[in-house]
Amino acid sequence: MATTSPRLSKQARREQLLDTAVAIVRTQGTDGLTLVTLAEAAGVSRPIVYDHFGTRPGLLLALYQRLDDRHRAAIAEALREAAPTADEVARVISTAYFACATDMPELSAVSAALKGNPEMEAVQREMLDGYTDLMAAALLPHSGLTPGALRLRCVALLGAAEAIAAELNQGRASTDDAVTALTGLIVGGLT
Repeated sequence: MATTSPRLSKQARREQLLDTAVAIVRTQGTDGLTLVTLAEAAGVSRPIVYDHFGTRPGLLLALYQRLDDRHRAAIAEALREAAPTADEVARVISTAYFACATDMPELSAVSAALKGNPEMEAVQREMLDGYTDLMAAALLPHSGLTPGALRLRCVALLGAAEAIAAELNQGRASTDDAVTALTGLIVGGLT
């Protein structure tokens, strides 16, 4: 039990622990991530990790939420910098979505590890709603649809994006092809 890690604020320690958890998932997969392995890798005592997350599912949920928050923040930033055209907004959404699928494989791994967890369904629903709302708000100025109709199309587009991401992750599509396909679906779905 190592305790060589410097004293940090509770929030700074949580961030350090989540950074370490991402590194563990990246190198060992979710099976390698436990509260004990996290404590050892972070150089803190086990009670510190238990205090932050309580259980392994609690750790996985916190990690999933953090990864999703970072992904959503990256998309929001990219949308702020995008040219105000339907094609550009659709391209930015598509590029950001597939960047997450390829650059953050931990998100899918953590999601899979949480399958069957009763809290996970609610968390995923909340995150999907937030992502759908972000997407619909970005596309609304370029659509003649009512906000409700556009939001429903965004739900469908995200389902298509997930299917395309599966093709991408299995090596059956390139990132460029995936972005082009989703961009076309988004633009086509605006009318």
